[in-house]
Amino acid sequence: MTIPLRLRVLTAALLLSAAPVLAQRPPDPPRPFAWWKSEPFKKELGLTADQSAHIDKIWETTRVELRQEWDELSKLEAKLSKLIQSDADEAVLTRSLMLVQMLKVLTPEQRTRFNSLHDRWQQEQSRQGRPPDAPNAPKAPQH
Repeated sequence: MTIPLRLRVLTAALLLSAAPVLAQRPPDPPRPFAWWKSEPFKKELGLTADQSAHIDKIWETTRVELRQEWDELSKLEAKLSKLIQSDADEAVLTRSLMLVQMLKVLTPEQRTRFNSLHDRWQQEQSRQGRPPDAPNAPKAPQH
């Protein structure tokens, strides 16, 4: 399936217009508002101490994964920014975006297994004297 020219041009235009923003250091993750600890929220919602503690436990167990995903997003944005700044051709940029979108469909566990499979596939290609796939292909986040 070929990507329509209009979509490719639009994607490239959006990426190029975002280049100055993407070239900057990725921002820190947004600071979450711990609403479950806020007295006005607890009072208005009628949260019990147990509910607040339970929500806090959920936050603490999920926070590490969220930070890892934020870090991976920052790495991918930096990689995309380098591609844009190096005047990479439209096909390379479009392929990179496609791969990111594909990998986002996978669960963290599937992404980890995908990375192992992809690494083995690349090694096999090298052993057979075939060029590995494009060097800018994003790897799935490690979880």
